[in-house]
Amino acid sequence: MKILIVDDEVIIRNGLCTVIDWKELGLTLLPPASSAEEALARIPVEKPNILLTDIRMQGMDGIQLAHEVKRLLPDTETVILTGYDDFAYAQQALREGVTDYLLKTSRPEEIIKAAMKAKQRIMDKWENAKQETMQTAALRSQLLDRLLIQGDESSLAPVQAWFRKNGVQPDESSLAPMRVLLLAATGWGDGALAGLLLGAAENMLYELLPAVTMLKADRIVLVVREEARVSDCSGLERAIDRVRRTLKCTVFAALGRSVASYGELQASYREAGTVFAYRGLLGAEGLYTSGDIADRCGGRTVCSQKEESELAAILMSNNGADLRHWVNRKVREQLEDPAAIPSSVQAYLQSMVIAGHRWLERSQGGGKPEAAPAALHTFEVDSRAEDEVFKLLSSVMAAFHEAIADKPYAYIQKSIAYIKEHLDQNLSLQQVAKFVHLNPNHFSEVFKRETGLNYIEFVTRERMRRAAEILQESQAKISEVANRVGYEDIKYFSQQFKKHTGQTPSEFRQSVKD
Repeated sequence: MKILIVDDEVIIRNGLCTVIDWKELGLTLLPPASSAEEALARIPVEKPNILLTDIRMQGMDGIQLAHEVKRLLPDTETVILTGYDDFAYAQQALREGVTDYLLKTSRPEEIIKAAMKAKQRIMDKWENAKQETMQTAALRSQLLDRLLIQGDESSLAPVQAWFRKNGVQPDESSLAPMRVLLLAATGWGDGALAGLLLGAAENMLYELLPAVTMLKADRIVLVVREEARVSDCSGLERAIDRVRRTLKCTVFAALGRSVASYGELQASYREAGTVFAYRGLLGAEGLYTSGDIADRCGGRTVCSQKEESELAAILMSNNGADLRHWVNRKVREQLEDPAAIPSSVQAYLQSMVIAGHRWLERSQGGGKPEAAPAALHTFEVDSRAEDEVFKLLSSVMAAFHEAIADKPYAYIQKSIAYIKEHLDQNLSLQQVAKFVHLNPNHFSEVFKRETGLNYIEFVTRERMRRAAEILQESQAKISEVANRVGYEDIKYFSQQFKKHTGQTPSEFRQSVKD
């Protein structure tokens, strides 16, 4: 907060500057002025918050100066110092906006007290203005929210007033086309810094564009008047580039359709929202419209059988680095797919986690896995998804290895999980024993003791269980089912299936339907 002393008497002027420690009072002392004319020339540039001036000076007097200051800077507090104890002067000074009146013979503590009272009045004004601004912004956001999101036209009147005040619509008789712009600014970090960046970006855009703005949790909503300079997006791009360069941040913006009435703004907002949802797919920055997503029809929504096998092998190996590499590669493939849409990416990411839970359920010897909890997870469709998916699959991997670590023959549980993930292959006992680093004979002996079945019996039982699941959950041909559980001979597969279930594969599928 700045204070300017004005007095044509050098002794008084210098005395006021040196006797009182203004810095200790929280005030920045500007170079004193020797006349009202000098002060008036400097005030528009230096903008003092407090003016301490003599009332009787050659040329323009202190009362005239107070009058001009009130016109130029209405919030500046003016304190009059005079050698004349004249009530008429005080009355005239008060009419000109002077807030205090002191004699030059006043003691320093009295001058300090007057300055502190002036400082407090300014701080109160600032606080009141801040509260009023916050309340106005909250009300504007509430009404814009009702208009853009809920389509509530009862909020039109005050919104129209704000539009006229901000130059978005000069008057009601000639509505210019408008568009909704959604903008995100990132690069300052998370938490409070992220909010600070958005607030700074909103202030800049408010100054640069004929727009009404609303700050949401992670974006800025703007209703922009479409003029010749913004109709081809060049004006918007210049404003966005200005924000990016000034604030040293990354800016992503989505532009809705042009509309000619307030009632259509909701449609423009929805279109901008649809484009904004592609933020992680279109790129980290730039200005985009619906034309940029028109050709996207959706990418893959589920993991392939090969991908599930890859994931199972990694989870079984308990290698976090391999899991991170695999997840990052798969997520980036989705984000870089030119056909991908948010819902297809969301579905694919969920399928990755479901595949992990499905593997965990199988490896622990449970029944049909319950995938619903994993499917409910909503991912950010951008690079942050890599961390989210990795975290969820890491917990699956940890759960499996923690469970088997408590058992005396953990390698048997590990071998069972390996068998269940390779039922479509010609699995030999030697191959599984090698996987768990054991002598085949020793492995065979411990395996039978722990499972109650010899190796062949166990593998056959698991193949029949898996075949039953496939028959129940899909319409795959019997030959395909046989191949997926490791049988090339369909007749032999059918015989084994009937031996274990009492029904042929076709009979089993029909009984499930009935």
